Amino acid sequence: MSDDGIRAYDLPERVASYDADMEVMHPNRSKMIQVMLGFLSESVEDEFTVLELGAGTGYFTAHLLGAFPGAHVIGVDGAARMVEIARARLGPLADRVEFVVADFRRTASLTIEPGTVRAAVSSYALHHLSAEEKTSVLREVSGILEPGGWFLNADLVVAESTEVEALIQRLRVRGIVERAAPGDARFADEQTTRRFLDDLEAREGDQPLTVDADLTILQSAGLTDASVLWLEHREAVVAARRPLIPGSLP
Repeated sequence: MSDDGIRAYDLPERVASYDADMEVMHPNRSKMIQVMLGFLSESVEDEFTVLELGAGTGYFTAHLLGAFPGAHVIGVDGAARMVEIARARLGPLADRVEFVVADFRRTASLTIEPGTVRAAVSSYALHHLSAEEKTSVLREVSGILEPGGWFLNADLVVAESTEVEALIQRLRVRGIVERAAPGDARFADEQTTRRFLDDLEAREGDQPLTVDADLTILQSAGLTDASVLWLEHREAVVAARRPLIPGSLP
C-alpha cells in the first residue's frame, strides 16, 4: 500500500461517489457485513470495544452500532474526508465511536492497551496491503485483542486458478455494466468498464490474495482457528482469533 493509495481516498470526487460505486461494484457488501455481525453476535457481551481498520464512510460502523447497542468502536482510517462522511452518516451514534485519522499499517502507534479489544474488523481495506504489510498489521492486531477475541475481515480475493479468475472477472464486469446507472460513461460497456477497473485498481494499489494465502497470513500473525465464513467469486469473509490463555474459558 502506497501513500498515494491512501491519498486517493481523500480526493473529493472519489469520496463523493464512493458508496454509490460500492453498490455497483460490490453488491455483496451488505451480505458480507451481515455474515460478520451474525458471527460476532456469538462471541460478544453487553459492552465491548471493536477496532475497525479502514472505517471509510461508516457503512459497516453504522450496521455494527445498530446491531450491538453496547459496542464502542475505535475507527481508524487514513482519509480525513472519509471520516467526515462517517460522522455525518452516524449522527448521534458517532458518540460511541473514537475516530482516528491514521495509517492503519501502523496500528502499534494507536496506543491501545494490549488485550482490551474484544473484536477487530475490516471491510474492503486490507487488499491494498502487500502480504508482508498485512502480516505485520495482523500481528499487531493479535496483540491488541483480548484472549479469544476475533478478527473478522470482508474483502477481495483472487482465485487459485488463472482460468477461473479470468472467468470470474468476466462475470464481474458483466454484472457491473448491468447494475450501472444509465449514462454512466465509466460503465458504458464491458470494454470501458474493464479499462476503468484496471486504472482504478492500479491507482489504489490493489493486491488481493488467494483465500489460502490470507488464511496462512492470519496464522503467521499469531491468530488461530483461521476459517472462511463466506465466499462468492472474488469476495470472502474470513475469521481468526487470538489464542485463549491456557486454562481459560472461551
